[in-house]
Amino acid sequence: MHHLPAANGSGLNAGHYAVLGLVGNSGLVQPPDPMLHAILDAVDHVRANGRAGKEIKGHRDGFSTDCPGEPLYSWLRRGAPRPGTDGGDDTPPSVPPFPGRLLKYPPVMRGEDVRTWQTQMAARGWEIDADGAYGSRSREVCRDFQRERGVDDDGVVGPVTWRLAWEAPAR
Repeated sequence: MHHLPAANGSGLNAGHYAVLGLVGNSGLVQPPDPMLHAILDAVDHVRANGRAGKEIKGHRDGFSTDCPGEPLYSWLRRGAPRPGTDGGDDTPPSVPPFPGRLLKYPPVMRGEDVRTWQTQMAARGWEIDADGAYGSRSREVCRDFQRERGVDDDGVVGPVTWRLAWEAPAR
């Protein structure tokens, strides 16, 4: 073994092995536990057989990219704990998995995912009814929250805004 594949092509990132966890910006955005176990199994394998070091990084740690997506990168920042363990960290309350659809207006979107986000925003001190309907008031709260957190204020609850609703410091 002992071959470094250069994760980003010949000569680039030549000091690291690449272990891939394929998730997207839509559809499958939350890596399932079997994927996280597989990633850690691959890391254990290259450490045992390929002289890999102790650090685990995301592609965005070396390049201007949003890869890996927020849920997978958040897991890396927590130290990549094996699923089913507490990871020994002091993470904020658990973030519900991103629902897989962008919450936006117009038109009015309805659903339990909308109600979940609205309930969290109300608990954080925002004036919003948790009625399960993402309309003009939800979009307004979303934009204000996004500005406060320093992310694009498009009024769309995507994976980043969803995660920040639970992880970002309260007002």
